[in-house]
Amino acid sequence: MGRIENKIAIITGAAGGIGLATAELFAREGAKVVMTDINIGKLEAQGRRMTAEGLSVTVAAHDVTQADDWDRIITGTLERYGALDIVVNNAGVGHLASVEDETMEGWRHVLGINLDAVFMGTQKAIVAMKEWGGSIVNISSIEGIIGECVLAAYNASKGGVRIFTKSAALHCAEKGYGIRVNSVHPGYVITPMVTDTINALPPDVAEAMQKDLLGRIPLGRLAEASEIAQAILFVASDESSYMTGAELVIDGGYTAR
Repeated sequence: MGRIENKIAIITGAAGGIGLATAELFAREGAKVVMTDINIGKLEAQGRRMTAEGLSVTVAAHDVTQADDWDRIITGTLERYGALDIVVNNAGVGHLASVEDETMEGWRHVLGINLDAVFMGTQKAIVAMKEWGGSIVNISSIEGIIGECVLAAYNASKGGVRIFTKSAALHCAEKGYGIRVNSVHPGYVITPMVTDTINALPPDVAEAMQKDLLGRIPLGRLAEASEIAQAILFVASDESSYMTGAELVIDGGYTAR
């Protein structure tokens, strides 16, 4: 316990899935956590539950695609706590569509949340942190490393997060800011984004997709969100003090083939 004691952390997309698991783990490890999400009702319910358990969390509505919202969240965090040590750019969406089937509307929606928002969150975190240093963790995906024919926009967005993270890490190192920037690349995880995407398919297609997917994972199962949260904690903490511009893959062996 206490691996990030008294650290101040912002985690986006924290109402469920990987974001929620990470926020809870961070708080149990001693951090003061600002949980943000566009789904404020669900976020507030989780915040009340965690506060009742004695965890130090606050919640805030946050549209990660809006620069003004980022300014409000970061300014509010600095005013409340006087510092910002960790930012986890986790908010994201998935969308099944091939390059032929994807629309410009769908493309821009996925890229806006999955990539543009990570750029804004990283840029604004650097400005806030550069006097004392910190850790920025951008949540990419194995789909930012490999391609899937039905994930054209998602592949593009997560691949963008991967290489953008390296650029930001090199910038911070060159400037001597003491800010580390790394990306985490989960494989398939039991989260609402994954299960909702599969469940939206016709039952026979969904069943075939699940069978095919499990057959491609050497460990034979999807990850729990808590397993990804443990990796994010490591990258965010001082335990990874010599890591920057790195990509940490947690995928049950999916990309090892």
